Amino acid sequence: MNSALSLRKSRQKRSYFIWATVFFLFLGACIVGLYYAAAQIDYVWRWYRIPRYFYYQEEVEIKSGIDGEVAAVSFDGENVAVTVAGDGGDETYTAPTRNAVVSEGDMIFVGDTLASYPQWRVGILLLGLWITIKVSIIAIFFGILIGIFAGLARISHNPALKWSAVTYIELIRGSPLLVQIFIWYFVLGTLVNTLLIKQGVGVTIPPLWFGVAALAFFTGAYVAEMVRAGIQSIHRGQTEAARSLGMNYVQTMVHIILPQAMRRIMPPLAGQFISLIKDSSLLGIIAIRELTKATREVVTTSLQPFELWFVCALLYLILTFSLSMWVQYLERRTLAQ
Repeated sequence: MNSALSLRKSRQKRSYFIWATVFFLFLGACIVGLYYAAAQIDYVWRWYRIPRYFYYQEEVEIKSGIDGEVAAVSFDGENVAVTVAGDGGDETYTAPTRNAVVSEGDMIFVGDTLASYPQWRVGILLLGLWITIKVSIIAIFFGILIGIFAGLARISHNPALKWSAVTYIELIRGSPLLVQIFIWYFVLGTLVNTLLIKQGVGVTIPPLWFGVAALAFFTGAYVAEMVRAGIQSIHRGQTEAARSLGMNYVQTMVHIILPQAMRRIMPPLAGQFISLIKDSSLLGIIAIRELTKATREVVTTSLQPFELWFVCALLYLILTFSLSMWVQYLERRTLAQ
């Protein structure tokens, strides 16, 4: 008996290592094939250029705003002050550097460089990643709120609430997200901003918030169906027991039904939020520089499509995988309680 069990474990272990080897061989073949295909089209890989699109050092130049003569160049520690004497008066320019490119007595014209110093700046890919994260977090937050209210209205006995929720859910789920983004930006955005201008407000809503609204309402429709299904999966006896203890409808939902329903709908919620992060890439069509649009702009200027699109895909993978791990952690905690 023990020998048969040991033999079975040995076979399983051997089979595991064989198939693991097959996986890594296949992965290596894909990488080699990609490299070979790129070599056939004379593509030059330039991975060393990628870091500059995350963080780079820029040379900042201090330029003169008037014509005149350099009256004084003084140093205070690591700072420099250049005074330019012009016909209309003197102007002093300061910079956090000792690298002044002019001397006393030099003739200066408008736009001439007086001093320069290096400064680290955030690259376009990191800025796009931040916009993607910000948009996704805000859309997820409002999507959850909209989904909970719409889900509760969906199972309400009030016909106005129920029919409104059904109409909202079917309209949103029955049309593409791209079309909804166009409607929010070109139709609703134009109407709202035009009304604000005519009312003399003087402030218009930027495209970012119309993109967030489109994602939030789109996500809310799917969350509403998850909430409805989660609530209806709870046995009716839970509601009857709560009502017998003197709880009203709101107390029953908040303290009894919704906590149990949220545990059951957490896995599909995680999938919906992961899809939301990827769907945020569509916001580039309304001039929001999220990660995909930022990558497209860099590809246009650098002509490095292979490296940049691989990096873009990797950044999305990091975001979605991190969210998935966090949701799994929350799920384990709720099950342990």
